[in-house]
Amino acid sequence: MTLRPLFITHVYEASLAGAAGFDVFNAELAHACRMLAAEDAAGRAWCRNHGYRGYTSYGSLNDLPQRLPEFAELKRRLDKHAQAYASALNFDLARKPRLDNLWVNLLKPGGAHSGHIHPHAFLSGTVYVEVPDGASALKLEDPRLPMMMARPGVRPDAPEAERPFVYLTPRPGTVLMWESWLRHEVPPNAARTERISISFNYA
Repeated sequence: MTLRPLFITHVYEASLAGAAGFDVFNAELAHACRMLAAEDAAGRAWCRNHGYRGYTSYGSLNDLPQRLPEFAELKRRLDKHAQAYASALNFDLARKPRLDNLWVNLLKPGGAHSGHIHPHAFLSGTVYVEVPDGASALKLEDPRLPMMMARPGVRPDAPEAERPFVYLTPRPGTVLMWESWLRHEVPPNAARTERISISFNYA
């Protein structure tokens, strides 16, 4: 008997933590994120109106790499990862992936982000800045789930690639990327302090 894996979903995982000066760079990113949370009144209003427990710049700021040097440096590093991921996926691109938007997330204890996709992009991801003990993992959903009909559940020891949901637990500096159609969510943050991450889309 032969089993032939087809239509595989590849999720990209890397880390910024191995680079020289990472601790200083990461601390500067964390400071920049908290500064935005304190100064971005429009962003805080967006969070209140949308029931976001914490702060995100998603609905208020779309120029972070031009606004602060920490985000410009982050863009430079992420561009390399996006190019490596697109190449690994064998995409036939006329030019390098272009960072379309970048936004900050400070998720307070108990905060969550329900399942969603990222329309109008082809690569999406998150880089993690502060991940306290008990902080939310990233929950990824098998894209075939709506079509499985009467498919039985899988055994508890089933390989990760065959489970309907996969939880990825990041560390500070972790970079996760996926194709933008892949549905994902952030379960409630069980940490006692906020979880800081920066999400992005490539077009």
